[in-house]
Amino acid sequence: MGEDKIKWCFKLKDGLKIVEPNERLAKSYLEEAKLSLARADKDFQDGDLLWTTVVIYYAEYYALYSFLQRIGVKCENHFCSILAVTLLLGEEKTNTINHHKGKRIDAQYYMKVGKEEDVKKMLQEAKVFISMFDDIVANLNEIEMNDYRLNFKKLK
Repeated sequence: MGEDKIKWCFKLKDGLKIVEPNERLAKSYLEEAKLSLARADKDFQDGDLLWTTVVIYYAEYYALYSFLQRIGVKCENHFCSILAVTLLLGEEKTNTINHHKGKRIDAQYYMKVGKEEDVKKMLQEAKVFISMFDDIVANLNEIEMNDYRLNFKKLK
């Protein structure tokens, strides 16, 4: 099922593209993920649950995108970026961001914000998610990167 959608992602103008791996950019995205997480924490402390929800999602997206940059994949479509990582790393690695993406859409476009305890839980989940991707990116070796790129090219 996901493999049909990934083929569509390769056809999009700003969809999936195989590029040179970029360690510097991957580190920049991870740093932005951590800064955004700190911003979400501050927004939460300030009682702004809507922006906490929005920023949590973007913090997670930056962490996920750092992985793609590290292996040499560029994409300007969030659905396709998340799908690509799901196909490469497995659903268990992207369940959190998929769930939080729905919460972000509800908050940002429909003014439906979760209760304080729900947003607090999201914040905790985001910390785990970003830490997980930080570890994945930091521990990638050349063989793994080449394997991911090879598997990704097969999806095309």
